Amino acid sequence: MSDALHDFVEEFALAYEAAGLPRIAGRILGWLMVCDPPEQTAAQLVATLGVSKASISTMTRLLTQMHLIEKVPKRGARSDFYRVRPGIWTERVKNGLASLVTYKKLAEKGLQLMENAPPERSERLLEMYQIYSFFEEELKGMFERLEQRRKHGSKPKPGR
Repeated sequence: MSDALHDFVEEFALAYEAAGLPRIAGRILGWLMVCDPPEQTAAQLVATLGVSKASISTMTRLLTQMHLIEKVPKRGARSDFYRVRPGIWTERVKNGLASLVTYKKLAEKGLQLMENAPPERSERLLEMYQIYSFFEEELKGMFERLEQRRKHGSKPKPGR
């Protein structure tokens, strides 16, 4: 692995560690984002990342349970191969949209309960409702535009 790729994998690992995952899980995920071929065995992950087989086993199990990576069967191979699940990033953002709707509905219910209360008592709920409603609407439009881009084969340029 080149120094630049190594730095990227470490940066990826630190970002996922900050989000609550073990750093080794972030390293595995980071490497699986850029490796060639995109499917890697546990032995390849051990050799490339310089971590123990036990760590790879534990962390690939965790990442598989989180649906971030998947095992890929290869005809005639004795080892398991792992890769990033196709479509996982879109799926994760869409799941986030579902939680936005939950919070919006919760705020809406609170606002209904506070309907006859003084306005200052419902300000916090109104702010919550407004922000989650806004993001729900915006994200729906964003997904529609994303699908149009994918249909027409246009790709956004990095750094934009």
